[in-house]
Amino acid sequence: MRAVQIINLDGPDAVAINDVAEPAAPEDAVVIDVHAAGVAFPDALLSRGRYQYKPELPFTPGGEVAGVVRSAPAGSHVAAGDRVLGLTMITDGMAEVVVLAPDRVFKLPDNVSFEAGAGILFNDLTVHFALRTRGRLSPGETVLVHGAAGGIGTSALRLAPALGAGRTIAVVSTEDKFEAAKTAGADEVVLAEGFKDAVATLTEGRGVDIVLDPVGGDRVTDSLRSLAPAGRLLIIGFTGGDIPAIKANRLLLNNVDAVGVGWGAWALSHPGYLAEQWDQLEALLAAGKVSAPAPQVYPLERAAEAISSLESRTARGKVVLKLR
Repeated sequence: MRAVQIINLDGPDAVAINDVAEPAAPEDAVVIDVHAAGVAFPDALLSRGRYQYKPELPFTPGGEVAGVVRSAPAGSHVAAGDRVLGLTMITDGMAEVVVLAPDRVFKLPDNVSFEAGAGILFNDLTVHFALRTRGRLSPGETVLVHGAAGGIGTSALRLAPALGAGRTIAVVSTEDKFEAAKTAGADEVVLAEGFKDAVATLTEGRGVDIVLDPVGGDRVTDSLRSLAPAGRLLIIGFTGGDIPAIKANRLLLNNVDAVGVGWGAWALSHPGYLAEQWDQLEALLAAGKVSAPAPQVYPLERAAEAISSLESRTARGKVVLKLR
């Protein structure tokens, strides 16, 4: 089968497309012929050895796939021929065949394409976990989204209203990203430069209830200052590169929370949580209450370019590789 491989740690330019052996398939596993695979920021970090998990070289990146079941164990919730999504979590997803435990496989709604499906799991389940489990989003609250033109950002803008948010404010780094944020559903869009003052104006000085931040860097202090009393800063990642320090006194001044959001660690340590999340998200997708993502789709041969777009932060929305 063909697979993306990281052959050294020189970054996305070291990505190659190679012919490799198909993975072994235990009797209790689901074998999936992959049509599309998601690309995420950890893939860029992995390509430079900067992720906390460091697989042995060479390895195949990719944590989420969409495809068709080739075979499944008897009594499984999926069967040969089913359209499905699957989570490999960190590696092995960017390949023409993956083998997964049944609890990492989910039926893909008929109204969602393989390419859109490959962009759902990582981002949408992360955002669902962030807003509902960690952020305790209440009906009518205002959510501010950093990195709003990226994968996590556009996912947050799509999901927040369906999960109860009354208003979303998108923060983007440049004006050319306004349209991506608006298309994803933002009520208002502001530039990262001066966002605190813009948010104060938009909320008449009250602030927002939740700040969802996958960027990090030097904006964390102004994010805390932008919170209303009892507001929550949800820390998802650090695509900006720097891991910021938070002065604890700022949490006291306005009775606000800084909340870590580690979806993968939570899902792995809470059996049944992934299925619970997917049941809720699938119902929203099937009913049309949440739109499927409209990803940037790259052919497999351009995998290096796709991964590089995450590292350079030039991606608009979710990035997906098409394998079939």
